[in-house]
Amino acid sequence: MTAQETTRTWTGPGAQDRLRIMSEAKSVAIVGASAKPARASNFVATYLLADSPYRVYFINPREQEILGHPVYASLDELPEVPDIVDVFRRDEDLPQVARDAVRIGARTLWLQLGSWNEEAAHIAEDAGLEVVMDRCLKIEHARFHGGLNLAGFNTGVISAKRQILD
Repeated sequence: MTAQETTRTWTGPGAQDRLRIMSEAKSVAIVGASAKPARASNFVATYLLADSPYRVYFINPREQEILGHPVYASLDELPEVPDIVDVFRRDEDLPQVARDAVRIGARTLWLQLGSWNEEAAHIAEDAGLEVVMDRCLKIEHARFHGGLNLAGFNTGVISAKRQILD
């Protein structure tokens, strides 16, 4: 265990709640999106555009276009309020991103795999947002919708029928 893991006090939503969050969502804003194919945000964006029903928006003040889609400088510039704000930013940036997500009225703050910031979680939860931390939206979507078990992973989902997002 790392020092950060030993001080974790926040408890995130379980599998059924994560599935519900993803099932109810219609749009995702990727904060910290990158045009570089080797970056995790680009990989996740590619997957979401190809294999999910979400309207996907990219947030990065230094980019103009990612994967053929326009890029917005901030959450405030989006044409709609995203249901999920999926964050690929440094730890010290996360509380401000949480405040931004609250300000625009997003429903969920989703901090990607490896991101854990309890201050950001409390900011979002205190304003009524749901929070997911240290989970990859792509992996979770694939887990619940058949993408991981096809690759031989034990997803923990026991079903003869794949669940599909509407």
